[in-house]
Amino acid sequence: MTERSLPRWKIWMLAIRPKTLPAAIGPVLAGWGLAAHDGVFRWGPALAALAGGVLLQIGANLANDVADFRHGADREERLGPTRVTQAGLLSPAEVTRGMWVTFALAAVVGVYLIAAAGWPVALIGLTAILAAIGYTGGPWPYGYYGLGDLFVFLYFGLAAVGGTYFVQARAIHAAVWWAAVPLGLLATALLVVNNLRDIPTDQAAGKRTLAVLLGARGARLEYDFCLWGAYLLVGVAVALDVFPWGALAVALSLPWAWRARRIVVTASGRALNAALARTGQLILLFGALLALGLALS
Repeated sequence: MTERSLPRWKIWMLAIRPKTLPAAIGPVLAGWGLAAHDGVFRWGPALAALAGGVLLQIGANLANDVADFRHGADREERLGPTRVTQAGLLSPAEVTRGMWVTFALAAVVGVYLIAAAGWPVALIGLTAILAAIGYTGGPWPYGYYGLGDLFVFLYFGLAAVGGTYFVQARAIHAAVWWAAVPLGLLATALLVVNNLRDIPTDQAAGKRTLAVLLGARGARLEYDFCLWGAYLLVGVAVALDVFPWGALAVALSLPWAWRARRIVVTASGRALNAALARTGQLILLFGALLALGLALS
């Protein structure tokens, strides 16, 4: 069966990119675990934070799909998974409508979270939507100027973990940031793999990602920094008594991290899609193990 003959719902699944969703779920789980450890876990806000995070990720994927097509960054020779707008499976108008519907649903979740935790949630949600659209869209797409890594770190690390904790506890303390930074680093590592794979096509389209600016060797060094930095920070947090010993459960994910890293340092082009999938799964595994270690301590 060719992609053009796929049922409509499967085409929309291609647009949503389910394999990227662990990057949104892992940080939320870390926030859950820290809230449980501190005795402030609340099911309503916790589940709403998860739903909001997933919806924002889907909206960002749709925004990226149509914006990269309009900028000419997605072409027939692209090495990554199918982009529905470029492939002609959905029109730009359809993908744009899907994006706005998704962000509207995220806003509905946000209304509940504002009622639960106050107006700071509105600031997080609104800026997250603007960041998702502005990554490759808008008048100055910051992802085309080497800033994508920074924004991924901020929103998939600090905002995701910090926001999840805040909507339950209505407060933030130092341990929240110690949990947020490792997840932000792993989310950045995911983007590094994506951009490392796309260096040739991004250069041709004038898309100056950080991987393009650093080159393949520099991007692989950035991946190592993000990957091992995440584990190091958890170890330091335990040594400083910020985290309980249970947080070292994240070490159980090291074999998965090593296999992902081995692909990144040895492969190129389309072969990096396997590392992309493994790194996304690592974010979910790392977040779940950190949550479990914190909650049970």
